[in-house]
Amino acid sequence: MPKPRALILTGYGINCEEETAFAFNKAGAVSSVMHINEIIDSPGTLFNYQIFAFPGGFAYGDDTGAGKAMANKIKNNLSEEFRAFIEKDKLILGICNGFQVMVNLGILPAMDGVLTKAEISLEYNRTFRYECRWVDLNIADSPSVFTKDIESMRMPVAHGEGNFIAQDEILSRIEKNSLVAMRYSKPDGSRADGEFPYNPNGSINDIAAVCDRSGRMMGMMPHPERNILFTQRDDWTYLKEKAKREGYSLPEESEGLMIFKNAVKYFM
Repeated sequence: MPKPRALILTGYGINCEEETAFAFNKAGAVSSVMHINEIIDSPGTLFNYQIFAFPGGFAYGDDTGAGKAMANKIKNNLSEEFRAFIEKDKLILGICNGFQVMVNLGILPAMDGVLTKAEISLEYNRTFRYECRWVDLNIADSPSVFTKDIESMRMPVAHGEGNFIAQDEILSRIEKNSLVAMRYSKPDGSRADGEFPYNPNGSINDIAAVCDRSGRMMGMMPHPERNILFTQRDDWTYLKEKAKREGYSLPEESEGLMIFKNAVKYFM
């Protein structure tokens, strides 16, 4: 069976495309990195791939708000192509700035249809600071393809605008339809309950990731591509010493890779 192909977006301030492509390749996909202008020039190229990823970074410098300018560029040039891509049995993943782009495109949570309007918002962190730190996550019971068979994770965040906000009616529908894919937690697994630094940005209901009702599209603020190797963990030296003293071996891979492996498994 051929390996699924993943298309990773780049251009105008995106800066995590290479790491995201590496993660998909390590998970068993064949990845390509393509500038947004190349996709606009050859929109049919989109349909040669099974997975599309909006990686992290600062598209257009976040000058008009995080993810908004890139979302407008896609809306103005590729709306029909993305609508057709979404209607097929494809996957879309947005990480950090990619999540912000998906939200502004109206791809998530898409309660009233895709590419219509932004139903939720990712606003300035409650600290009004750029937060770069490791967080713990509980994986919620959702239809997300990407989080299948995962209970908890530890990953880094690096963003200035990750505060998940939604009107009461939309939030109620998101929770009722189990579209929350990840929640920030404390190290013991209990809910963060909005407490900083466990919830790094003040997100309502500790929401760190959401998916659509099909489970084929997911946006997340944490960076799984930055925790795919064990030696990328913030605590790996401690765990290495602990394993040495207690006589057990350590894995080569780390938990963020499971997000990408689940995407690949969907097509295998």
